Amino acid sequence: MQVTLFFALSSILLTPVHALWPIPSGNHTKGTTLLQLSPNVDFYFVPPAVAILIDNCTGSSTEPRVQSAIARTLKALMTDNFVPWMLHPFGINFQPSTQDLMAAPMISQIIVKQTDTDPSNIASPVAFNISESYTLDIPVDGSPVVVECTHSLGCLHGLTTLQQLFFTYSPSTYLYQNGQGSNMVYIPDAPIHIEDAPKFQHRGMNFDVARNFFPVPDILRQIDALAFNKFNTLHLHITDAQSWPLVIPRYPELAEKGAYAPGLWYTPADIELIQSYGSDRGVQVILETDMPGHAGSIGYSHPELTCAVDDPNWAADIVAAEPPSGTLRLNSSEVTAFIDNMFDDLLPRLKEYAAFYHTGGDEVKPNAYLLDPTVRSNDSEVLQPLVNAFVLNAQAKVHEYGFTGIAWEEMLLDWNVTLAKDTLIQVWQATENVKSVIAKGYRAITGNYNYWYLDCGKGQFIDFQNDTQYYPFTDYCAPTKNWRLIYSFDPIGNLTAEEASMVVGGEVNLWTEQTDPANLDRMVWPRACAAGEVLWSGRTDAEGVNRTTISATPRLHEMRFRLLGRGIQAEPIQPIWCAQRPGMCYA
Repeated sequence: MQVTLFFALSSILLTPVHALWPIPSGNHTKGTTLLQLSPNVDFYFVPPAVAILIDNCTGSSTEPRVQSAIARTLKALMTDNFVPWMLHPFGINFQPSTQDLMAAPMISQIIVKQTDTDPSNIASPVAFNISESYTLDIPVDGSPVVVECTHSLGCLHGLTTLQQLFFTYSPSTYLYQNGQGSNMVYIPDAPIHIEDAPKFQHRGMNFDVARNFFPVPDILRQIDALAFNKFNTLHLHITDAQSWPLVIPRYPELAEKGAYAPGLWYTPADIELIQSYGSDRGVQVILETDMPGHAGSIGYSHPELTCAVDDPNWAADIVAAEPPSGTLRLNSSEVTAFIDNMFDDLLPRLKEYAAFYHTGGDEVKPNAYLLDPTVRSNDSEVLQPLVNAFVLNAQAKVHEYGFTGIAWEEMLLDWNVTLAKDTLIQVWQATENVKSVIAKGYRAITGNYNYWYLDCGKGQFIDFQNDTQYYPFTDYCAPTKNWRLIYSFDPIGNLTAEEASMVVGGEVNLWTEQTDPANLDRMVWPRACAAGEVLWSGRTDAEGVNRTTISATPRLHEMRFRLLGRGIQAEPIQPIWCAQRPGMCYA
């Protein structure tokens, strides 16, 4: 069935759409007309030149990603039961009357239209050549809703926005306070027109799953929340000195001896599930095996490849940034062969869903190589060529399998490694280091620890023999990065337009020394939402003015409550009293 739509926006006064998170980056308007959503609404997917009826998503589609997104959207619209009582003062009648709702025009069709064929690398975009833009139109008279995109990822984002525009009608106070609604779903402010596209191409979260273990469902839940906030990258920091939970069939002993316990590891099937789950939701899952430092866990199965493992005097000897210590040997043919064999096993299995691979490179301590029998030196003139050769060998394997490499900033700025020019450099320290990376001709991923480290402010995780010396035990990056501070960070602040063009995006980071499945959600959400909006919409509005937290707070409240409804245990940002009275809780 071919569907062609012609309609115009109503002539009523249009005002900005306020509830969405992240806020649309382009033109976005709404009206004041009530519409209801048919419980039997039909979705039509219109790929280039073809229309396919997806009758409540039981049909088939030439684009499985869009079909899956339509199925999730239909389920969300019909079962989220989001009744926004917590966003309105008690006693205020925030819902339409049953009579008005029954008389409102009914939306019975939603059309998802993709105008261009997806590039062949849509599952693992390499050159950022894929459009994530979309437009969304909801007419005032109940005519078909239209989500239009260039490529399928844009349709996914448009459907995510659509889910945030609808509410569930609740017939009684008791029911809505207990999260129950009716089967009546409505939108209060048609017509709606949205033009939207991301400001940055790389919008990610770096999630450390090595310092504590996180079961696969915990990772999948984070992907769901990331997609709902229009992130497109999950960077799994999957190995570190503490543990090696990544199963490598060529070297099964790595996980057997390097994981915390039998079964606390990620098998090839687990990784494929995580990656395919992310790809289906527009989130590319990138793995990082940190090296040459942060590699002590390899020593539990291969002591001949490592040095300075579990040094009890790690701090005094300055061989690690934190316990446990351990690094790969720098001048060893056995290490080179190990890395080659490990990548020959791992990288082909990742290629279907990922275009990037992260080889780490942070916090390499020269003193560790005093304990390296192949080096026995901490002299930078001795170590630099060895580090350079080590990293270039690893990156050569990454390129051999068609990946674009990512490395931490120290490899370029501290160790002067001659990385390939397409390498993305991840900057986590001073913001001025972004300028330094760009000046060397490299593209940057930013995420300054003073703003975008979610783990900060928990205090020291290590014990001290002299408590009084370290009282009150603050950690190196305290205080906690609250959502307002995260929201204030501009990834391209103080850069020229030419420099800004070299910043592909950023990542919010969660190192997990003091995070495990028990507190994972509240450590990430809704604070990560703030970074998500900056990366999608930009720090400033269309007039170049910084968005304020006063205007953002009501929208973040709604996003947080919607996340709760989806099983994401996001922490509160204010008392409900404030959520119910926007603009009243400020000084």
